[in-house]
Amino acid sequence: MDTPQEGYALHTYGPERFVRHAAASAMTLRRHDAQRPIALFCPDAHRECLRAHGKADLFEEIHTLPEEHASITGFKHHLHRFMPYERTLFADADIVWCRNPDPLWKQWQAYPFTATGLERADFFFGGPKNWRIAIDVLLDRRRQTMKRFGISHFPRVQAGMIYCADRDVTQSVCETAASLLARRAQTHFRSRLDEGRSEETCEWSLAMAMSQRHLDIFPWIQGRLSPQLDFVEDWTVFDPDFREVTYRYYTDRSVYALRGIRNRKLRAYLIRLVSGLPGRGDYQEFTPISLHFSWLHYKKPFEAFSERMWARPA
Repeated sequence: MDTPQEGYALHTYGPERFVRHAAASAMTLRRHDAQRPIALFCPDAHRECLRAHGKADLFEEIHTLPEEHASITGFKHHLHRFMPYERTLFADADIVWCRNPDPLWKQWQAYPFTATGLERADFFFGGPKNWRIAIDVLLDRRRQTMKRFGISHFPRVQAGMIYCADRDVTQSVCETAASLLARRAQTHFRSRLDEGRSEETCEWSLAMAMSQRHLDIFPWIQGRLSPQLDFVEDWTVFDPDFREVTYRYYTDRSVYALRGIRNRKLRAYLIRLVSGLPGRGDYQEFTPISLHFSWLHYKKPFEAFSERMWARPA
């Protein structure tokens, strides 16, 4: 039997709830793409959990994830070791698929390696998330890092989706990213561990590696063809199983950028304020290709969905 040319790869580690997320995500993907296989990289305990609950058949392949790769950087800085298909889409497990992703696969054919993101990263990307950001801006530390590492542009990577079609290029990007992370002290970037996070990020190092290798970012925000849109409860009309989803997409970037504000009343007030300015209130409503539940304060609907899917008989 020929090896499939295109397919998806998910990975999980840690508490059991994360493999439930992967199972739920795979279920939604199967609603819209029944052809391309899905591989899962996970600890043996997660594999046994899937088998015990009759969910292992959701994945065409289940591979053991070595302990040394059971982390964000341990996995995403070593993607060349985990490419089960000639053209592999590595997708996070907290994504709900709402529409057929075929248009994306057609676009990805132009790339040897790419990750969703923006052409230009702002100071907050990899920087402090509080008042100290003003110091970075005033001292222009972003430009200093770029000069020190010989790059002329610094993109924003959102690593929820990474597409790999050339193993050698993928290895080059990943090894470069790992070396850059090891040199963090020479950059303006802050460790996520200092923010109270349990793991280090892979995103700024991948972004710099892609810039050094002259590789293009896959546009994160492109209207109806956006590969993933952040779930925002106020902007999303959905049923509990995410079979019918309508998303309000603000075409003005300054309005869309307000989506991550945690305080619901403050977020709604600022959106009304900014969208009320002339030319700033345009929006579209459509079914997105996928919803990414990347923010902890928006995760509850996905958590409830994954638990409900897990409890259903196979």
